[in-house]
Amino acid sequence: MAPTPIDPVFVREPWHDPKAEPYIRIEQVTKRFGEFVAVNEVSLNIYRSELFCLLGGSGCGKTTLLRMLAGFEQPSSGKIFIDGVDMSDIPPYERPVNMMFQSYALFPHMTVEQNVGFGLKMEAKPKSEIADRVADMLKLVSMSQYGKRKPHQLSGGQRQRVALARALIKQPKLLLLDEPLGALDKKLREHTQFELVNLQEKLGVTFVVVTHDQEEAMTLATRIGVMDHGRIVQVGTPKEIYEFPQSKFVAEFIGSVNVFEGQLIDDQSDHVRVACPELDCPVYISHGISSAPKATLWVAIRPEKIELSLVPPAQQENWARGVIKEIAYLGDLSVFLIRLNSGKTVRVTRPNRWRHEDEHMTWEQEVFLHWHDTSPVVVSA
Repeated sequence: MAPTPIDPVFVREPWHDPKAEPYIRIEQVTKRFGEFVAVNEVSLNIYRSELFCLLGGSGCGKTTLLRMLAGFEQPSSGKIFIDGVDMSDIPPYERPVNMMFQSYALFPHMTVEQNVGFGLKMEAKPKSEIADRVADMLKLVSMSQYGKRKPHQLSGGQRQRVALARALIKQPKLLLLDEPLGALDKKLREHTQFELVNLQEKLGVTFVVVTHDQEEAMTLATRIGVMDHGRIVQVGTPKEIYEFPQSKFVAEFIGSVNVFEGQLIDDQSDHVRVACPELDCPVYISHGISSAPKATLWVAIRPEKIELSLVPPAQQENWARGVIKEIAYLGDLSVFLIRLNSGKTVRVTRPNRWRHEDEHMTWEQEVFLHWHDTSPVVVSA
């Protein structure tokens, strides 16, 4: 029951081209551990040179799916193809795949150079070739000056780069990353996200990243697959996932959102009206949707798309009245929690574009909320 986007402008990426051949094809894959179904009939296409993120909460099946791509687990049913080859009977060490683990798993007794070159040494490559390729890879991840150090002499971000270099030096067609930035602090994680994107673009290697961090997935991914209870519930670009969620779960899982239960009272091809008991008036949305008559549905409105004012808006729809109960100043923006007349609490965010922004708004003050008719999205359960 996803709404139709208003005049969408899509870049012609492979996933929008019906003739494009997927690099990874996951066909009806299920994985059971006894009675527990970890991955449930997942079908997914990933294209060459994509940076694809599997996003979901703990226990949703994303790491199990990643391990099946690596060959560490075998599907209970279904098939996985990489570059057109069925992986069913191919062991992990023969797949064109490498994996970077969350713990990084560096050898503590080896230097950075030895860690990075370990895979080539196991393949009995000539020493001169190993040295040259290690030097090139360390230069690529800006770690050339640390080649003689041991892992314990490095920061978390430096160890992450070493693990990445070790994973990439064997030139895999596919690199799998399990929570690759989870061990880093917030500021370093934000910086490293952009480094990882730039590195992936330089090399053109297909990345599949598992993460539970929504912001990380939005920053890294060309596309995101949102998982819940072993299923892929939506696939799309970060903008598509955020602006046009296809279910209440996705709307609430990605970022902050205000959700109002309601019923369709006016259903036209170019607009709809939804009566929401928690709001003072109907919600008018300037595009059509697909919904059964009188079906219960939900209207989702992001906090940054709601405006605050001290006077009633001129518009007849898309507004509500409430009282400010909480204010949080976060530097770049302020967060307001507004208690509506119905008792529901609504979250509103406002950018602090000027130093004295919002000084005229305070606790227990009556305010009016209003939003544009393109801002709400109607979602199903």
